[in-house]
Amino acid sequence: MGYKGPISQRQRRFGEELQRLRTAAGLSSAEAGALVGMKVPAVSHTEAGRITLNPERLEVWLDAYGCTDPTYRKVLAEMGRSTGKGWWSEYEGKVPGLSLDLAELEDRTVQLETYETLYIPGLLQLPAYAEAIYMDAYRNGRWDLATAVEFRMDRQQILDDDQRKFRFVIHEAALRMMFAGKETMRAQLTRLLDMAEHPNVDIQILPFAATTHPSHPSGFLMCNPGCAELSTIVLDGPGRAWHHGTPENIAAYQRKFRQLSEIALPAIDAATSCRQESQDSWGLLQYLLFPLRA
Repeated sequence: MGYKGPISQRQRRFGEELQRLRTAAGLSSAEAGALVGMKVPAVSHTEAGRITLNPERLEVWLDAYGCTDPTYRKVLAEMGRSTGKGWWSEYEGKVPGLSLDLAELEDRTVQLETYETLYIPGLLQLPAYAEAIYMDAYRNGRWDLATAVEFRMDRQQILDDDQRKFRFVIHEAALRMMFAGKETMRAQLTRLLDMAEHPNVDIQILPFAATTHPSHPSGFLMCNPGCAELSTIVLDGPGRAWHHGTPENIAAYQRKFRQLSEIALPAIDAATSCRQESQDSWGLLQYLLFPLRA
């Protein structure tokens, strides 16, 4: 059965994963199709994310491809049978498709790791801060500013799920940007301190004073749906987003995030940070907040 409408990032990734497994197993499209009674064009459309694949055929392919990892098989099957519907569906046609893809991707994520250089991560933004970011882009554009901000706030509901883990490394530059105004930035930095009290949220600040150069100069998002091999890397660009999910890319960005976490200040710990000197992320945030409170 074919999909109606644009192909989502999840559909593309599911198809790409099937193609990667088939190629690694040394099977042609014709050989894979013969296993499940599909013609070559149907196999190609499935691997391009254009048509669905029933669970029985998926199981046959995974067996033939030598895939024995039960966790991988389970998560891939969930990806394939998903309807793609969720709270974000009510925003179809109201926000860009890349925003819908991101919301669906985050909804499947059990561990999310983010590095940001110039902005506070979207999942931690206050409405006024998000509005300041969107102001120029949405003022004369196709999309409504208020709807865009509302959508970003709705994305944050996943933070309330204690079964998910969120790790943020934020460059000090993002904390010093004053485009949103002094009052908004004061509230935004306070918001970071509040969010760090959540047991499933770790926030680290990468300071200007870091003596090790980060291996990645721009921000990225890494979403793990419960199987590291099926993680997706998201890179933002002007008007679009790039998604990467090859084993090589996943391993590379895992290394990048580990390095960033190692050179960043220790994470904010509400239980102990206030008793330490300004040598951790809590201390730097308090230092930056001081002039904003005046």
